[in-house]
Amino acid sequence: MQKHRKHAKLTKRAFGNYATNEIAILGAKCSIISDLIQNIINYEQTLLNFSYLDASHNKELVAPKLDSFTFHSSGNLTKTSATKMNRYNDKILFSTYDFLFINGNHYRGEQQILILDHEKEASVLKRIDQLDNVQFLITLNDDSKVFDFLIEKYPSIQNLKSYAINDIDKIRKHITNLIHQKIAPVHGLVLAGGKSLRMGTDKGLLKFYGKSQRNFAIELLEKLNIKTFLSVRKEQNIKDIAIIEDAFLGLGPFGAICSAFQQNPNTAWLVIATDLPFVDENVIQLLLQKRNPSKIATAIQGNSKQFPEPLITIWEPKSYPILLNYLAQGISCPRKILINNDVEIVKISDDFIRNINTPDEFKAAHKEINE
Repeated sequence: MQKHRKHAKLTKRAFGNYATNEIAILGAKCSIISDLIQNIINYEQTLLNFSYLDASHNKELVAPKLDSFTFHSSGNLTKTSATKMNRYNDKILFSTYDFLFINGNHYRGEQQILILDHEKEASVLKRIDQLDNVQFLITLNDDSKVFDFLIEKYPSIQNLKSYAINDIDKIRKHITNLIHQKIAPVHGLVLAGGKSLRMGTDKGLLKFYGKSQRNFAIELLEKLNIKTFLSVRKEQNIKDIAIIEDAFLGLGPFGAICSAFQQNPNTAWLVIATDLPFVDENVIQLLLQKRNPSKIATAIQGNSKQFPEPLITIWEPKSYPILLNYLAQGISCPRKILINNDVEIVKISDDFIRNINTPDEFKAAHKEINE
């Protein structure tokens, strides 16, 4: 007898305790930890999105009766809100950040950095079970050393890299490497689920290069070692090709992108439509080279176009909750997501991104390509 399941079995996004990439720093005073993090951020030359999780020591604070949001034109937001920690809501809160620093004196992190301070030996012993994935050590003083009880529980800890507290450049580079290790792989998504009303026949089956355009697009991506799926409607009944059926019905390309993320929220999706026959290997390679995982997406935009093309775009995992947020507002336009969020734009000639939607456009494009 099959076991009853209350809820749909979904692939979960890979989170630590709070974020997809997090590290707890512990072993020193909270002021030393916060100063270290600030120095790392000040030294960081890239535009990565960092955040910091800490606890207040103010015992007189009470939750406000009025949530306050103070915006500044520089982009600064000061927020005072009555909010309690919640392991599900917290992951939404930190889902768009590249890296979350955690004050390990208060909260656990999936990875850890241990600061060696002989004055905090008792504090480290108290939190010894939290040190199960230490990435490297930081010495607070010249005479700092690994405590004996740590070596007894974690013998390999004495072989870890160790940096002085003031060696910010080396610490920053090590953290940058940790961030790069968790950059999501790229999978391909060829959009072939449209109804092609203006063309009058399935655009994915049109042959510009002697084979169906959907097969051409799949081969284009797979030639670059990108695992690729065909996005389809269930009634298309396509076999012998790796497919992702629309789970978000009636939403067009927006629903196709969300359906891909529902199947695998831990990969970035390089989306390409089948009505773009002039997109070639050079365009895809350029898009991959210019990919910026710290943005929600990397999108192609024609030199004379006002807006980016959402259907020649790499959508990062952090875009998934944003897509769902817009959907909850009744918005299903992927271009609107790109226009109103932090996106890496790749400019190219308009000639590469011509949509072919009608029989006359097909005839003209087919003639141009074959000439």
